[in-house]
Amino acid sequence: MAQTYEEMDAIAMLKADHRKVETIFEQFEKATTPAKKRELALQACLELKVHTAIEEEIFYPACRGKIEDDLLNEAYVEHDGAKTLINEIEAASPDDDFYDAKVKVLSEEIEHHVEEEEKRSEGMFAQARAAGLDMDALADAMRARKATAMEEYQAGKPAETRTLAGDDTASALAERDDSGPDAMEAPASRR
Repeated sequence: MAQTYEEMDAIAMLKADHRKVETIFEQFEKATTPAKKRELALQACLELKVHTAIEEEIFYPACRGKIEDDLLNEAYVEHDGAKTLINEIEAASPDDDFYDAKVKVLSEEIEHHVEEEEKRSEGMFAQARAAGLDMDALADAMRARKATAMEEYQAGKPAETRTLAGDDTASALAERDDSGPDAMEAPASRR
């Protein structure tokens, strides 16, 4: 019997989110009306904004210092590339030039990102599990944040980048502090 979202650990939750977004992109490819394309594109954008929030605010900081830094840094940059497209897609309509192309490129960027996270032995999830992170505690924090992030993004909050020129990159370099579910601190080299 399949686990419910409430029973999943952190990695299972993130993988379930990946499958959901993949399905939405597949439906977009088959959509024939502008209204259906817009509905699906906006749904994908919302799911991705919430997903990146829980990864960047909870999962990635918990991994900092315990898995390859290059892998984490690339993940943040990949997220920011996706967020740029997400904000453009949300502001556009299917009748606009390059709309379908932007959704397609977003889906391809996400496909690559998911592959990097889910690689069997050297992927981010495999490294995080091997590092002994408490996946159940992370899942609890992620579920709580997912609920509030969903509300924020449904209310129209745009996706915010962390690694582009002009961004305060400290949040992308922070480590999760085990003193509380929301506590984070900058790495010693950045204090």
